[in-house]
Amino acid sequence: MAGEPSFFELGVADPERGRVFYGSLFDWTLEAGPTGSGFSIGTGGVPGGLHGGDAGASPYVFFRVDDLDAAVARVRKLGGSLQDLGDEGGEDAESVARFGRSALCRDDQGSSFGLHEPPNGG
Repeated sequence: MAGEPSFFELGVADPERGRVFYGSLFDWTLEAGPTGSGFSIGTGGVPGGLHGGDAGASPYVFFRVDDLDAAVARVRKLGGSLQDLGDEGGEDAESVARFGRSALCRDDQGSSFGLHEPPNGG
């Protein structure tokens, strides 16, 4: 269903330390991602991810959409924007097949949120 929370992302300075901390705190299973720069998080509920190089970050919440390109266009039409993800914005075919596509956005007041198109319409 479009609009439901479908994914969350935790940013930390050191992903290995984050894996140990959150895995121990919540008994989560954290598996290395396809690029080796982070982890996918198995919570038993909403899936998540953990990435490094983002010390002190607030958690990112991603909402499900059926068509990411159309949703990003709608965000812009409503006065929001797409955040510049720099080099991490690239989505390789393996990641897209495994996790789907995502975009980090800001609403028309500057608040951050994410959009997530699950793999294969998942």
